[in-house]
Amino acid sequence: MTAEPAAGRPRLRPGVAVTPLREGLHLRGRGTSLTLEGSRALPVLWEVLSARLADGPPAAETDPRRPGTATASPEPATGPPDPTAGHPKLEAALATVTARLREHGLLVDRSDEPEPPPWPGSVAERPGDAVAAIAAAHPVVLAGDPQEATARAVARALTRGGAEPTVVADPSLPAGQVLVVAAEPPVAVGLQCGADGGFVTAPAGAARARADLAALTERLRPGPGHGPDPGRRTGPEDGSDPGRHPGSERHPDPARAPDGSTPRALPLLLAAATAQRLLCAVAGLPDPADPTDNPRLLAGRPAVLVADARPLRAEHRPWAAGPGPASAPPEDLEGALRRVAALGDPRLGVIDAPSPGDLPQLPTALVTSRTPDGPLLAGAPRTDLARLTGAVRALELRLAAADPGTAGAAGNAPRVAVGAGPAQALGRALRRAALAVPGGPADPRAATAPATVPGERWREHPQARYWTAALARRLGRHAAPTVRRIAESVFLATVEGSRAVEATAPDAVALAALAALTRLAALDLGPGRVHHTAFSGADAPPAAAGRPLPDWVGEGWTGRWLAGLADRETELQAALHRLTGLRTTPWQPRTNAARQPADALAGCGFTALVPVADTR
Repeated sequence: MTAEPAAGRPRLRPGVAVTPLREGLHLRGRGTSLTLEGSRALPVLWEVLSARLADGPPAAETDPRRPGTATASPEPATGPPDPTAGHPKLEAALATVTARLREHGLLVDRSDEPEPPPWPGSVAERPGDAVAAIAAAHPVVLAGDPQEATARAVARALTRGGAEPTVVADPSLPAGQVLVVAAEPPVAVGLQCGADGGFVTAPAGAARARADLAALTERLRPGPGHGPDPGRRTGPEDGSDPGRHPGSERHPDPARAPDGSTPRALPLLLAAATAQRLLCAVAGLPDPADPTDNPRLLAGRPAVLVADARPLRAEHRPWAAGPGPASAPPEDLEGALRRVAALGDPRLGVIDAPSPGDLPQLPTALVTSRTPDGPLLAGAPRTDLARLTGAVRALELRLAAADPGTAGAAGNAPRVAVGAGPAQALGRALRRAALAVPGGPADPRAATAPATVPGERWREHPQARYWTAALARRLGRHAAPTVRRIAESVFLATVEGSRAVEATAPDAVALAALAALTRLAALDLGPGRVHHTAFSGADAPPAAAGRPLPDWVGEGWTGRWLAGLADRETELQAALHRLTGLRTTPWQPRTNAARQPADALAGCGFTALVPVADTR
């Protein structure tokens, strides 16, 4: 947004609609609205104010932000004298309403320039400056064939927006692709339009926009080896075969061209979106895909408008693997799950987003996703926690498939550990290393060692009691946990073959029982191999961050238990490091196939670690 002028006269922004209510007003602008209620006088007050805004009286009469009084304004009001002017209560009411209108972006300062067009007048803080910037941009529309329908549609859209475009042939661009470059320094937007859909890139420099155009064309190209990654779900949501259904060939789409090629409306939609994104960038206006208006999008990473032909629809999608700086780790569970949604975007993501589908959510919350190595089932105390746990494990399997050096031995977990930040990734890596210590936790001969913890130390804890009871109901018999203290403040619990390493015996028993329930649920999914993973204390800090709890919430509540796990995590990681001697380093992609998930992890602030050496 450009700065406001030091002086001016307010008027209603173009495109604002006003609806009088019985005791108030409702105003609607482009991307904003305001409802004022509480007095039957408001509709009458609006008649006075709208007349002033239309005639353009001095700003000081109605705008409390302007210094001075009505007599201090250097400009008299145009038109006949206002008979209502000068009444203190009326002027105070008008000033209050005017202030609310300005707070919601429904007013713009009048200037001596001609009336601006509805766009950008409906969105620009200073429409005159935006119009001038667009007029001076002189966009160049590049296309392989300048007479192609898509290129002509882009040129028409730019002209309607106030620009003077030139269409130029560029033999390097294949059919269906258009690149628009404007202003100085150059800003560019690219589009691809095909028979089944297309996309519009984010505004960028000319070279990067051309590279984005090529990368997204390859990414979204239908057919084997293109589009969604191996193991991703397919279907209409994916756009793998959007809108097709049996018999559709017998009922032609009226929006589709007679020869069955690109639908008539699709090039117009993509051309309009291309012109809007380019002209907004030229005029200094917010991009239509601004993450502040759409929390699904990622700050610092491009948002791509992806369009489908049947049914005709378009949506801005996050491109986590797109160019951009590395993001900071998410601050809490909500932020982490937004990043998970971007990583699992059906069109531009790198994993299949974990989803509960029709799986039961009690006693264990379950989600499932597809990975390159087969289905994955994740279990946790809550569905949101299961989504995070499932996502980081799906990312580990994705990296293992893309970079064979990160794959573990047959039947073992990948060597790479992924987390929504360094702490979660390190916690997962340390637990994995502790379970593999020779002669230690992974050695069944040590199960009867003198360090075995008696049951009374953990049995009365509400979480341990709940999860072991849930497992007993599932088995139809009592489950007999075994708990050992394997180091100072480190406990290993084994329950029905599932194990957990945590800072206290009750935590270890509860999470081992949860893991056992998850494993049994995976067996219920069918005879085929199903990977399974369960929530651990490493996943607790993101879940507990930013969620203060009242004093009356005890350990029986999941929130209090998560907070306790998070509080104990730092000390546990230090103890596990002393036990295992594990040293880690950030994972680096070593193959071309691994670069895309590596870029996506960086774009979402996620961390991937691999072990360096054993220093015990």
